[in-house]
Amino acid sequence: MTTETAATRALAASGIDHTITEHGPVRSLEEAAAARGVEPSQLLKTMVVRRGEGDFLLVLVPGDRQISWPKLRALLGVSRLSMPDKDVALEVTGYERGTITPFGARPAPSGDPLPVIADSLIAERPGLVSIGAGAHGLGATVDPADLVATLGAEVADVTEPQ
Repeated sequence: MTTETAATRALAASGIDHTITEHGPVRSLEEAAAARGVEPSQLLKTMVVRRGEGDFLLVLVPGDRQISWPKLRALLGVSRLSMPDKDVALEVTGYERGTITPFGARPAPSGDPLPVIADSLIAERPGLVSIGAGAHGLGATVDPADLVATLGAEVADVTEPQ
């Protein structure tokens, strides 16, 4: 496996302090967390959300939680949100499901990076978190405060327990 991806290049260019972890195939979030040496709550899922036609954003969710659709709709001031299918997610981000990360993702049609919302539990978390690095079996361990700052993420309570 190569550890060079658009995400690892973007991570390096960002200047954020990070450690790349490479591991073999995993069948679950719990296995991925164990392979990266973190708890499931420290493994971040990057979810692609459609706000409207051609309008997408990324939501960072702790591994042991899921998006709370009522909270996210209220935050965004919309009555409807959806998750695109795997083909649209690939087209929007440049990454296939299971590898999606804000780092190195395709920009929005405006040319700006896709907006990122980080659940408040991520920003409040002591210790490190692991986020995808653009390929299966590849993760980046980072400080959560540095992650939020580097991505310019909006921090909000947008998740609930699974």
